[in-house]
Amino acid sequence: MPGFDDDDKPGIDTILLKVLDAVPFRLSADDGVDAARRRLRELPRRPVHPEVRAENRVIDGPAGHIGIRIYWPPIDSDDLPVVVYFHGGGFVVGDLDTHDGTARQHAVGAEAVVVSVDYRLAPEHPYPAAIDDAWAATQWVAGHGSDIGADVTRLAVAGDSAGGTIAAVIAQRARDHGAPPITFQLLWYPSTLWDPSLPSFTENAAAPILDRAAIAAFSRWYAGDVDLSDPPPGMAPGRADNLARLPAAYIGVAGHDPLRDDGIRYGELLTAAGVCAEVHNAATLVHGYLGYAGVVPAATDAMDRGLAALRAALHA
Repeated sequence: MPGFDDDDKPGIDTILLKVLDAVPFRLSADDGVDAARRRLRELPRRPVHPEVRAENRVIDGPAGHIGIRIYWPPIDSDDLPVVVYFHGGGFVVGDLDTHDGTARQHAVGAEAVVVSVDYRLAPEHPYPAAIDDAWAATQWVAGHGSDIGADVTRLAVAGDSAGGTIAAVIAQRARDHGAPPITFQLLWYPSTLWDPSLPSFTENAAAPILDRAAIAAFSRWYAGDVDLSDPPPGMAPGRADNLARLPAAYIGVAGHDPLRDDGIRYGELLTAAGVCAEVHNAATLVHGYLGYAGVVPAATDAMDRGLAALRAALHA
């Protein structure tokens, strides 16, 4: 898969660069897990869609309780579709609060109930803990539609970064188990192949927000005892033997992201397997651009495009 020629590749969005200069942030394992989590939690955040009603709940999981947060858009209906959302953070950082604004944006943009999942994090809980929690939460949602005012026959999975990877895995697991039926998968800059030989890993090795060194460190924390040279499909969904009969997908990637070609390649693999998959490359953006939607116009446009695809699939 060819990368951009240096002369042809557009630069990083100038407004985004100004924001990154004003509020520097980089995912890094250099100072340990606690420091990485604190840096993400302490990022300044503006109020997003305060009109969206939210409620915290606790459900049973495979290793104890799982926290979830349910969001209802300001729509007078008790029969809305539902999106199970998995937050990003390299399987190591992030929680319901760090991604509260993003979940609210999905509820409004998709005109759907959103259930955000506080799955267990590595390195304390390596693979497959996050997947097991995500699967338990998805099953809970499928069985509690009437409790949360959702039509679970119109159920989608979505997530950003690590959460996008989790969403792709859950879509495969639901297909393999024959339930719950998933209508759509919205995958924001996921890691699906865990293949550092892809051109974007070299091209964007020192990219803002997420660089190649951080990917390696967070991957090692998440993998536990798994051999990263040959990860199982439950960790790397793009390595599954069978990608047929999966729900339609929208995959959003960023031009200045080491994971760009990973998402593009997964879209190609889905298409080859007969799955309807749309890939959009936000050429001037970086990994994590959802966090800048509403502030950086290019990020807002990229988010709106994916949410429009999700809304169309759920309200068809």
